[in-house]
Amino acid sequence: KRIISWISNSKLTYEDSSENYKYKFNFVIQKQINHLINEINRSESVDDKLIGCTAIVLTGLSFKDDNYINYGFKLIKSIIRYSLDVDGFPKSRNFRQLAFYLKYFVLIRELLKDSQNEIPDYLDETIYYLGQAYNLLWQSNKQVGLFNGNHETDYYDFDEYLKMHGYNFKSNSNLLGGYILLKNKKNSIIMDVGKVPDKKFSQNYQSGILSFEFIYSGQKIICNSGYYQKQDHQLNDISRSTAVHSTVIIDNLSVTRFSKNNMNNKYALGNVKIFDKKIINEKEKMFLAASHDGYLKTHGIIHKREIEYDIKKYLLKGKDALIKNRKFKPSNFEIRFHLYPGTKVTKTIDRKAVLIEFENSGWRFTCSDFLVDVETGLYFGKKNSYNENQNLFIYGETKNYDQIVNWELKKI
Repeated sequence: KRIISWISNSKLTYEDSSENYKYKFNFVIQKQINHLINEINRSESVDDKLIGCTAIVLTGLSFKDDNYINYGFKLIKSIIRYSLDVDGFPKSRNFRQLAFYLKYFVLIRELLKDSQNEIPDYLDETIYYLGQAYNLLWQSNKQVGLFNGNHETDYYDFDEYLKMHGYNFKSNSNLLGGYILLKNKKNSIIMDVGKVPDKKFSQNYQSGILSFEFIYSGQKIICNSGYYQKQDHQLNDISRSTAVHSTVIIDNLSVTRFSKNNMNNKYALGNVKIFDKKIINEKEKMFLAASHDGYLKTHGIIHKREIEYDIKKYLLKGKDALIKNRKFKPSNFEIRFHLYPGTKVTKTIDRKAVLIEFENSGWRFTCSDFLVDVETGLYFGKKNSYNENQNLFIYGETKNYDQIVNWELKKI
């Protein structure tokens, strides 16, 4: 970062300086870049390597040194092959990392363009696919979904930078990176239907399979609880559990198991299958569905979730099916729906409904066949901090037959 900053701002001091100053400046830059080249492969952080690649390419362009440029290109190719999937989405499934990659790849491309050097096709292709996902998951919604290592962040400044340099990304799909996002002018629903990342990419993964967020007029009505980023803090463990997501929890256990390495970093284990994905996005209806087998080995249960939104009636209907298998093991279950901090909730006497009050709307949550309760939880949406929020939860016991839990959220 220091090399990038010094070279990028060198016009402030370099052009009108003495030859002695220029010699010392050039010497210091080359000494540091040579040290960076010698050390960069030892870094375990792909993000740090990408920053290093940017510094190496920038130095090569500034000194017209093809060796630096080619070395930087070689590392960039390696990073793309290693950390992006076949659709150009980070294997970590972390949106913060996606935005980070896009920023630096665009910066490298702009440096090449300004210096009138040829832009490699693989760099354009990578930016194209990252841009599609960025458009779907941020630009189309202006809200960051609290999934898999995300906390509240806005990218308005970056949007302005992209606009200034002529980047106009468009997404042709509602499903990218394991996330389904359906939206219209007032409403949007996003659900996590992606696989658990491989161990080496799961350092910030959260166990929220089939969790969802629902937004009305810019206000998150149902959300997840976010991510506590400090790895060595116990709140990091809590924020990664299934219980802080708006989804089904069986026997108070997370869908995904976690383990720690010698550096005390936590990684996800297991191979949960997600299947039966279905998307309908029509003028008057949004529908999304998927199933997972994360509780199959431990409890003999498959979770199937269907969510349908009637746009005219402002009615969100959910169906969570607990489908038993021959390895069925009885247990308790909860279906949690986390609310944004500051939301006012009121329970009805019969415990079949909860009234929810936001600044811009009021909603009624009901479940006819099971009890609904309210509990105080923790919200980690603000980076490295937490505060209290409320969450609704439906609870009961699993039975030796297929169970379907129907619930509704209606604007009042």
